[in-house]
Amino acid sequence: MSVASDALAKRIRALVARRPEMVEKKVIGGIGFMFNGNLAVATNGKGELLVRVDPAKSASALARPGAFQMMMGQREMTGYVGVTPDIINDPDELRAWIKYAVDYVRTLPRT
Repeated sequence: MSVASDALAKRIRALVARRPEMVEKKVIGGIGFMFNGNLAVATNGKGELLVRVDPAKSASALARPGAFQMMMGQREMTGYVGVTPDIINDPDELRAWIKYAVDYVRTLPRT
């Protein structure tokens, strides 16, 4: 884990601490936060936030400040957007993105 990933995970932990349905797991390059078994948000080594979004609403998520299409190599990660550190440094923005992800993941079947 990187210092940036760990610092962001600490901030996320503080925001989701009262949610017993949130489980923290190590993921490639960072720390993931699972809601009812589905990845909601994750950190990465650059201090960016990976956010799970409804694929049908990706365009509106990408239109938000600091959002960008997550990639795995040359392939777009459908249903995931990234958010730049300058945006999520604002506690209200970080909280809003986590809520955005959880609101969507809550609609998915428990895994």
